[in-house]
Amino acid sequence: MFRSLQDDDRDLVTLNVNGQMVTARKGQSVWSAMAVAGQVETRKAALSGEARSAYCAMGVCFECMVNIDGLPNQQACLRRVADGMKVLTQDISEDTEADDAGL
Repeated sequence: MFRSLQDDDRDLVTLNVNGQMVTARKGQSVWSAMAVAGQVETRKAALSGEARSAYCAMGVCFECMVNIDGLPNQQACLRRVADGMKVLTQDISEDTEADDAGL
């Protein structure tokens, strides 16, 4: 569904998105790297559990929240990819609790 308009192999980084190794260009947003890789689900809705995805893709709507390198609630559309980054779909519900282990 999504594809990159650039076709050269310059400035590539590799990140892990939900267990899938994804190649992206340095400076590309996490959301665009996810979309090109076919992983458009960013989080589950807290109450309904339905899949959510980026809506505005410019940092206004907060629909693209993901866990990046163990840090939850990161906006995928605003964060830039980095080599070795680990991105996970977020699943926050009424039953989950905040974890401050990484702080």
